[in-house]
Amino acid sequence: MNFAVYKTHYKETIRLGVPIMLGQLGIIIVGFADNMMVGHHNDIELSAASFVNNFFNLAFIFGMGFSYGLTPIISSLYVSKDLKKAGETLKNSLLLNLLIGIILSLIMLILLYRIDIFDQPEQLLPYIKPYYILQLFSIIFTMLFNSFKQFSDGTTDTLTPMWVMLGGNVLNIIGNYILIYGHFGAPELGLTGAGISTLSSRILTFICFSLLFIQRRKYKEYLKGFKEGYLNRTSLSRLLNLGLPVGFQLGVESASFSLSVIMMGWLGAYQLAAHQIMGVITTLGFMVYYGIAAAVAIRVSSYYSQNDNKNVRRATFVGLHIIILVAFFVMLLVFLTRNYIGYLFTMNEEIIFIVALLAYPVIFYQVGDGLQILFANALRGISHVKFMAIMALICHVGIALPVGYICGFILDWGALGIWCGFPISLTVLGITLWLWFNKLTT
Repeated sequence: MNFAVYKTHYKETIRLGVPIMLGQLGIIIVGFADNMMVGHHNDIELSAASFVNNFFNLAFIFGMGFSYGLTPIISSLYVSKDLKKAGETLKNSLLLNLLIGIILSLIMLILLYRIDIFDQPEQLLPYIKPYYILQLFSIIFTMLFNSFKQFSDGTTDTLTPMWVMLGGNVLNIIGNYILIYGHFGAPELGLTGAGISTLSSRILTFICFSLLFIQRRKYKEYLKGFKEGYLNRTSLSRLLNLGLPVGFQLGVESASFSLSVIMMGWLGAYQLAAHQIMGVITTLGFMVYYGIAAAVAIRVSSYYSQNDNKNVRRATFVGLHIIILVAFFVMLLVFLTRNYIGYLFTMNEEIIFIVALLAYPVIFYQVGDGLQILFANALRGISHVKFMAIMALICHVGIALPVGYICGFILDWGALGIWCGFPISLTVLGITLWLWFNKLTT
C-alpha cells in the first residue's frame, strides 16, 4: 500500500466531508432543540411531532436523494471547466426540483385529508394538523435549496452550503425558543411555534443561497450559463435518470422508519414519543456518515469522468475506513448514554425506559448503515444507481417492516421488536452494495 497516496486521499475526503458533516450536524442540533423544547413543553406535542416528522422525513429525504443526481453531473463539468454548461444544468435542476416539490406537496396534502386512516391516538390530532400544514409549505423551499447545495458540492465548494445551513439552523433554534414558550412578547404556540420557525428558516436559506449565486464573483461564469442556457430534454433526462433511483433508494429507507411510526402509534403515545427521540439520536451517525459519503461521491465522480478507476476505488475505500471508525464511536456513545438520553427530552420515566431499550438495535445497525450510505454514494459517483434502488426496496420494505411487525406484535416484543428489523435490513443492504461496487470497479 502506498501510504503517501492514501494520505492525500484522506486529507481531500476530510476537507470536502467535514463542511458537509457540520452542515448536516446543524440539522441534528435543530432536531435536538426542536424535540427538547417541544418535549419539555408537552409530552403529547412530542408524540404529535413524532408522527408528523416521520411522515415528512419520507418526502424530504426522497427530495434530498433526487437532488443528488445533480452532483456527479456538475462535478464532471467542473473538472472539464465547462462552467457555463454547469450553470445551465443548475437551471434545469431547479425546474425539476420545483416540480418534484409540488408533486410531493400534493401527495402530503392528500394524506392530510385522510389522516384518520392511520389510527393514531385521538388526543394527538389537534396538535398534528397545524404542524403538518406548516411542514407542507416548506417542501418546495427545501427542494429548491437542495439544487443549490448539490450544485455547490459538485464544484467542491462545500463550505458555502455549510454556512448557509448553520445560519438557518441558528435562526430556527432562536425562533423555537421564542415561539414555543412565548418569550419576548410572542404568543406561546408550542408545537405550532416550532413549525412556524422551521418554515421561516427554510425559506430564508433558499433566499440566501439565491442571492449568493447572483452576487458572488466566484459564480459569475455559472450565472452567465444559467441566464443564457436553455431548459432542454437532454439535461432534464439525465437529471431524472440519476436522481429518481437515488431518491427512491433513500425514500424507501425513510419509508421503513416512517411506516414504523404508524406501528408505534398502535402501541401508544409514549412509544411514539420514544420513537421520535431515538429517531433524532440515530441521525447523529447517519449525518456524519452522509458527510463523508457525499465527499466520496464528489471525488469518485471526478475520477470516473477521467476514467481513473484506480483512484475511484482508493477514494471509496478511504471513505470506508473513516466511516467504520466513526460507526464504532457512535456505537460506544449510544451504549454509554442509553439510560440518560431520554432525560434530554422529557422527565416521563416510561418514555425514558423505552428509549433505553431502543438504543440496542441502534447500536447493532451502525456499521450496516455506514456501509450502505458509503457504497450508495460511491455508486452515485460512477452513475450506477438503479441496482441500489432495487436492493433498497427489497431490504427496507421486504425485510425491515415484516421483521419489525413479527417481532413487535406476533412475538409481542413491543417497541423494541418494531426496531429489530433495521439492523438486519441495513446490514444486508450495505454488504450487497459493497459487493456490487466491487463487481463494477474491479
